[in-house]
Amino acid sequence: MGIQDIIEGKKQWRAHRARVRALPPDYQIVYQEMEKYLFKVGPVDLADGPLLPGIVDFFTEGAASGKGVLRLIGADVAAFCDGLIKDTPTYADLYQQAAGDK
Repeated sequence: MGIQDIIEGKKQWRAHRARVRALPPDYQIVYQEMEKYLFKVGPVDLADGPLLPGIVDFFTEGAASGKGVLRLIGADVAAFCDGLIKDTPTYADLYQQAAGDK
């Protein structure tokens, strides 16, 4: 990874964060909780993959239609996140595989 890749990655992350800040406050709060949860247990390609931008797209559409965020995803935010990553390899999976190899 060269310096240009790092700079481009930072630009993309800042643009992503700006999109999150443009959401209504309740959507921002839920997104931030989802992001924390996903960075703890989430997929290996979370930072570079399409999941987080996809969530922002989904939330943007929900906010534009006037729906409350919990009406969109349900009351159990962690369960919603688990559903999003159910077929994706996670760091926990990699750890379990590595522990099993020993």
